[in-house]
Amino acid sequence: MKKKTAVYPGSFDPVTFGHLDIIERAAKIFDHIFVSVFTHSSKKNMFSVPERVVMLKTALKGKKNITVDCFDGLLVDYVKKKKTDVVIRGLRAISDLEYEFQIAAINRTLYPGIETVFFMPRQRYTYLSSSVVRDIAHFRGDVSKLVPPHVAKAIARRGK
Repeated sequence: MKKKTAVYPGSFDPVTFGHLDIIERAAKIFDHIFVSVFTHSSKKNMFSVPERVVMLKTALKGKKNITVDCFDGLLVDYVKKKKTDVVIRGLRAISDLEYEFQIAAINRTLYPGIETVFFMPRQRYTYLSSSVVRDIAHFRGDVSKLVPPHVAKAIARRGK
C-alpha cells in the first residue's frame, strides 16, 4: 500500500477539541499529518503563530505521525514543499461547504494533482469554532469544555 501524507492547515487560533478530533481521526487514516498553522491576513488573532504552534505541539505530544509546522503564503506551495497532494479540511455545517468547495477548486486550479479530503467532526463538536471560543473568551466566559486545559489557561492569562 502506498504511504500517504496529508496537510491539515488552519489558523488554530486557538486550537479546539474539534480540531483535535479531526487530527486524531485523520492520523488513523494517513501515515503522516502535517498540522500547519497559517497566517490569515484578514483575521485579528488572539495568539501569535509561535504561540499557536506551541499549543498544538503540547496538545499533540506523543503523536508520532503528526508534525506541527507553520507557513505563510499559498497552501499549494506548502503542500508541494511537503511532497504531498492531500489537504484535510473540516466541515461543521452546510454553510462551511460553499467556502471550502471554492477553496478546494482554486487549489486544484493552482495544483491539478491536489485532493481535498473533508472530515466531519463528531456531532458534539459541530458547533465549535475558534471564533466561538474567542467570542466567549472576550467576555471572560468559561472555555474549559471547548479547548485543552493548557489552552484554556493561556486564554485566561490573555484576558487579564
